[in-house]
Amino acid sequence: MARVKRAAMAHKRHKKVLKAAEGYWGRKKSNFKSANEQVMKSGQYAFRDRRQKKRDFRRLWIVRISAGCLANDIKYAHFIHGLKEAGIQVDRKVLSDLAISDPPAFTALVARAKSALA
Repeated sequence: MARVKRAAMAHKRHKKVLKAAEGYWGRKKSNFKSANEQVMKSGQYAFRDRRQKKRDFRRLWIVRISAGCLANDIKYAHFIHGLKEAGIQVDRKVLSDLAISDPPAFTALVARAKSALA
């Protein structure tokens, strides 16, 4: 049976890792061992933060809606409860956009929510 030399595959793998490590600081971009560790860690961060981003945006939307509610003399929790009672199904992303870009429309929603609570 023929002897298998692994240098070609090792070189290919090293090149792939070093290509992924472009732009890193110090030896992490040129030394395979350091680069490999950092590429693996970066992958873990990317996986974690794809999920974290969804939470961060939801928090941002809630803060924006809360600011709009404060301007209309209602608490955020009461506003959301009033929307549910009124049967209005609008997600927080749209509500946040309305609170910023179209305050009169947001005020109309607040009025509907208040009337559903009363």
